[in-house]
Amino acid sequence: MLHARPMLETDLPAIMAIEEQAYPHPWSQGIFEDCLKVSAYECRVYEDEGELCAYTVVSSAAGEAHLLNICVRPGRQGQGLGREVLDQVIARTRENGADTLFLEVRVSNNSARRLYESAGFNEIGQRFDYYPADQGREDALVFALPLL
Repeated sequence: MLHARPMLETDLPAIMAIEEQAYPHPWSQGIFEDCLKVSAYECRVYEDEGELCAYTVVSSAAGEAHLLNICVRPGRQGQGLGREVLDQVIARTRENGADTLFLEVRVSNNSARRLYESAGFNEIGQRFDYYPADQGREDALVFALPLL
C-alpha cells in the first residue's frame, strides 16, 4: 500500500531523478519549485516502504481539477502503482470538492491512455502541438472524469 504525503522541497532531488528517467522532455526543477509555492497546486509524493516511487501535481480552481503530472518511478512501472496513485488522486480530488478532473496525455502514450480510460476518463478533445518531442511537437489528447 502506498503512503501519500505532501511533496517537500527536500524531495526534489529524488523527483528530478525520476522525472529525468521517465520522460524524454522532463519538467524542470523550477517548475516543481513554483508549484510548491502556490496554494492552487497540490503536490504529493507516494512512498512504498520508505522509497519515493511516485508523485503527482494537481491544480484546482472553480470546481475543476487538472492532473498536471503523474509519474511512477520507471523501475516500479507495470506493477499497478499507477492505478493506485490515480485512484488516490481521484478520491482526494473528489473530497476537495471538484466536480471534474481533467488531464492531457501524449497521443503516443498508449499505456497511460489505457489507464485513464479504465479509470472512467473520457476523451473530450485534442491540443495540437502541445508537448515537446524529439522531432518538433506532439499532440495531446484531453481527458475528463466527472466526479459528481
